[in-house]
Amino acid sequence: MPLISRPFTTFPAHKVTTTEIVDDIRAHHPDHPKARILPRVIGNLGIESRYFTRPLAAATVSGTASIEDRSQAAFADALALATQAATRALTATGLDTGPGGHADIDAIITTHSTGWSVPNLDIHLIGPLGLRPTVSRIALTTMACAGGTQALIRAVDYVTARPGTKVLVVAAEVISTVYNHNDDGIEAMIYKALFGDSAAACIVSSEPLGGPAFHIAGPADSLEFVLPDSLDRYNGRLGGDGFHFDSTKAALSGAADVLPTVLDWIGPHQAVDWAAIHPGSPPIIADTATALGLDDHDARHATATLTHEGNLGGVSILRVLERTHADPPEHGAPGVAIAYGPGFTTAALRGTWHNPA
Repeated sequence: MPLISRPFTTFPAHKVTTTEIVDDIRAHHPDHPKARILPRVIGNLGIESRYFTRPLAAATVSGTASIEDRSQAAFADALALATQAATRALTATGLDTGPGGHADIDAIITTHSTGWSVPNLDIHLIGPLGLRPTVSRIALTTMACAGGTQALIRAVDYVTARPGTKVLVVAAEVISTVYNHNDDGIEAMIYKALFGDSAAACIVSSEPLGGPAFHIAGPADSLEFVLPDSLDRYNGRLGGDGFHFDSTKAALSGAADVLPTVLDWIGPHQAVDWAAIHPGSPPIIADTATALGLDDHDARHATATLTHEGNLGGVSILRVLERTHADPPEHGAPGVAIAYGPGFTTAALRGTWHNPA
């Protein structure tokens, strides 16, 4: 009986408005051939603000920092955010202390694709969170936007195989590290405004921890799908000047291309009353909601996340689930959590809303 508890999301200090980003792009690209339409194209994202770990003018954001400086800053910031989010999740569920004084957690699963570090995020978190040195670990390092849902899937697998266990899931992304003025294509301008930084954490357990949760019957209620021949639709790239994020025109139809597989997995006789949809863009939210038979109101948590915080990468689905807890469906209502990632991948969970109150 895997249960996904309420996630807790942490945002960094620097709130950056879309107006500020448009002004920054204009200042750095005054002669851009698409300068006249860029404000409209960026405005169509429907994003009002997002949060960065460093000021927009920082060398590691809109400046000329090297890949070394960008990577070190991104990982340090991701670790700080992840520690805060995980601490909140452990404290809220009363798992911050347990046998031997260590947090009462059997496994930690992390997802993080911005920055670079060996050892990775999972190992860095053991000390600050007071986890046992023998805690099981799974580190997902390149899942990007699908990472949060992939981590939840692995947590469901773990607690199903080992009843009585509790898994800490932590997602952290500092996607402002791909904000790079050496990238001046129209897609790159969109990505400058699309992404935000954050971290989130939750507990997945095989027994109720108290409070509402997303109940998954078992591993059979998960979907992992890689769209054939989609490697270049979305992809990351490293250069001497930093991290880069690229895409092709085919990326625009990615969600529509995989949704038939999603609907086959759900089945024709299984209604969906609610959904936690990855806030990748307005079309991704709308296409997914429509395919699931849902309307704008049902997609409100994804839309609110995109509007006020941007696309949070692997953190996104946890943030949307957190918003769902604040304005939840009825007890027993069937729903899905679904995310999409590079090249074009899909990760999803189906279950019911569990609210014993």
